[in-house]
Amino acid sequence: MEIDKNWFQDWFNSPYYQLLYNNRDEKEAAAFIDKLLSYLHPAPKAKMLDVACGRGRHAVYLAGKGYEVTGIDLSIESINAARKLENDHLSFFQHDMRLPFRVNYFDVVFNFFTSFGYFDTQRENDNALRTLKNALKPGGKLVLDYLNSVYVAEHLVANEIKEKDEVVFDIHRALENKHFQKQIKILDKRQMRRLVYTESVNAFTKADFEAMFKKQGLQITEIFGDYHFNSFDEQRSPRLIIIATKL
Repeated sequence: MEIDKNWFQDWFNSPYYQLLYNNRDEKEAAAFIDKLLSYLHPAPKAKMLDVACGRGRHAVYLAGKGYEVTGIDLSIESINAARKLENDHLSFFQHDMRLPFRVNYFDVVFNFFTSFGYFDTQRENDNALRTLKNALKPGGKLVLDYLNSVYVAEHLVANEIKEKDEVVFDIHRALENKHFQKQIKILDKRQMRRLVYTESVNAFTKADFEAMFKKQGLQITEIFGDYHFNSFDEQRSPRLIIIATKL
């Protein structure tokens, strides 16, 4: 499967990306964030950063709780949509997470739903994690929510076809060179056009993250295995949710 190094630039700006993933469970996401807030106990009006915020649904929810929230994302299409939701407590910026953003500024940094590990080299992934860490005040909290690679590899669905609004998505998945790769062949029946997009996410394990966090001066305080905060089990947990403190 041939993967474009910068696949995320085109795919995340595509309307087909929004269509394919428009069924994400908002109630589950809200319940997860509420559980995180209960665990973290952030101060009223705490400054929060949502990295790879997409169209801002989670940032909007956090701002609605009274926090000062900033969202950043590489996709200009997503940021333009998110900016329509801005208010005195909520702002959005187009930004590449590999580059610094507001050093020593935030009380909490969030990276939700496997919005990390997209990059071609370890240096780029380290740079992204450094951005998350440096954005925090000393003692600030990082929440990084990733897939559990061991579990996903065991339960990988190699081929799948979905149809939404007269658009057919022919999806092929594989684990190659320590990356979860996805090829998405699109047939748009309305416009009679065919397109192909790809995704590639590093198959990082718990041990990989422990090494990366240590390198950045992030102390892991808890690892959960799902959105209900059950304990992490590498063979059985669908998620790898890491909570860490900036030393």
